[in-house]
This record gives sequence, C-alpha cells and structure tokens, in this order.
Amino acid sequence: MNDKITPLTDFDALDPLREQYQGSLISTRQLRQELAKHHVALLCIDLQYLDAARGHGVFADAAASGVPLKAQEYYFQYLEKVVLPNVRRLQDAFRAQGLEVIHSRIQSLTRDGRDRSPGHKRLNLHAPPGSKEAEFVESVAPVGDEIVLNKTASGVFNSTNLQYILRNLDITSLFIVGVYSNECVSTAVRDACDLGFYVTLIEDGCTTVTPELQEATITTIKDRYARVMTTEEAVTEIARVREAS
Repeated sequence: MNDKITPLTDFDALDPLREQYQGSLISTRQLRQELAKHHVALLCIDLQYLDAARGHGVFADAAASGVPLKAQEYYFQYLEKVVLPNVRRLQDAFRAQGLEVIHSRIQSLTRDGRDRSPGHKRLNLHAPPGSKEAEFVESVAPVGDEIVLNKTASGVFNSTNLQYILRNLDITSLFIVGVYSNECVSTAVRDACDLGFYVTLIEDGCTTVTPELQEATITTIKDRYARVMTTEEAVTEIARVREAS
C-alpha cells in the first residue's frame, strides 16, 4: 500500500473556497452600503502603555520581556512610524463622518488583578485601574465620550459586552486596527466574522513582533475572515461614500 502523501505543490496558490467567502462575507458593495448608512465603526485594540510604548509595561525591562531585542526594535519602529500615524488618520476620518471610534484596552477591575483571566494571570499581564500601563498612547487616545472597553483576555468579544453595544448602535461592520496582529487583533477579527459582522482589517494599522508573524496573520485572514485594506484605501473609501451621499 502506498502511504505517501501527495504533495500539494500545484495548489499552493489556490483557495478553493475563496470566491464563496468573498461573495458571502467580503462583499465590497455590501460594506459600502453599510458605511453609507453609518453602520460602521472603527475598533482600536490595545494601543496602550502596557504593550505599545517603549520602556513601559511588557517592555519596562527590555531584556526580561521575553521578546528578542531585534524583534522589539522591529515592532516599535513599525508601530511608531507606520501604525500609530495610520490609526490616527483613520480615527480622524471616522470622526469627521460622525462614525463611531471604539477603543479596547487591557485593564483589570481590581488593583490586584484577581479578576483577570487565567491566561493573563499565567502571562503576568496586568494593567490596574488608573495605572500608566492602562493609559492609551496619547496620539491615538479616545476623544470626548468615545466608547472604551476594558478586558483581561485576548478576545474583546468574549471578555466584554462589545457585541451587545454594537447591536445597540446598529453597527454591522467593523474596521479593525491595533496590536498584536497575530493575537488580540486576529482574535477580534475572527470572532467578529463568526458573529456576523462585516470586517475590514487595516494591514498597515496593525503590527506584531516579527514581519513573518505579520505576513502569516494577514495571509490567513485575508478574504476568509475579513477584507484586508491599507489605510489609504480605507480613507479613500470613506471619502467616496461621503461624496456620494
């Protein structure tokens, strides 16, 4: 009996379900309709001092963070020069159209963090209320009475009442940015898709600690769980909808 596995070399670039997913979940026409109806929100994930600022939180002791110094430099270079400016640009575009900008962050309910998820306790991730770690990075911080959700797990949907809030706001579509792409951002994208939201991931509005992880995350998500767009493409789409309305 031949028990060799047939190589899939000829199918490396083929996703047999791509058209099906694009038609049912990644419809540009449907997303533009939702945008025109103001049923769209920008979700900004974990852009705070705990994990998005040099010398703070996870990176307070660079050598003890568990992330190689080379990976840290890549992460912060891309975060500071590309992601944060792009997120701010998107926030401004959404605000200008009266669209919701929603923020999630890691923050416990208690000072000692006893309410944290088992996963965050194992990882020793803790941002107490009122701490520097819980503060948002200033350039992309909430404005006015924008909604802020505190979580103590990777998934913002399974650790907060985000779905309930979005349904109350008649939000059916989400543009998602933040950190880390392969962890909290990816979880939010997948959960949102499973819950029936139309999702757009901004590829230059999120990042993680290596380019390989970033590329793998984008490849897995693209046209399966979400549209993948650049900041420029998203801002242009928002402007076109405004002009047409």
